[in-house]
Amino acid sequence: MILQYFKKKENKEQIIATKQYETILYESTIFLNKNNFFKIKDYKTSFEIVSIFLIMFFRINLLEINKNKYLKVNDHLVSLFIADLDESLRKKGIGDMSIGKYVKSYVKKFYFRISKFPADNNLYNNKSFIEYLKITNLIKNDDYANVSRIFNKKFDDFINSRN
Repeated sequence: MILQYFKKKENKEQIIATKQYETILYESTIFLNKNNFFKIKDYKTSFEIVSIFLIMFFRINLLEINKNKYLKVNDHLVSLFIADLDESLRKKGIGDMSIGKYVKSYVKKFYFRISKFPADNNLYNNKSFIEYLKITNLIKNDDYANVSRIFNKKFDDFINSRN
């Protein structure tokens, strides 16, 4: 009887966050495999794409009418992200003794990325976003303007899919 209570305990914000995080992972995998402008397609690149998409969803959620609800969704998204980091690093072979250190370093990188992400939601030819992409050191041939256009299109697609 108590077990049923815990299963029902999952609230609407957690359900929304889980669906959004699944979308982020799915879209980031497609984005990574579809585009050839990345220097290397590895864990670091995947982390950066997931981080960018996650920040985009944070921004989209803050555009919602019910801000308090979507602030909770953003909190759940961060929790899912950290749990996913932990699990994926374990799959890479990081042991129990040092997993916390690795997760902490990636979380620090993520929060640094948030602080450097441009405030303007238009990412195309945005100097701040181009500087952000330079920080990540992922783009080959310094094709930052084109890549910012592609990320901006993806951001617009995310916004339009919500309507």
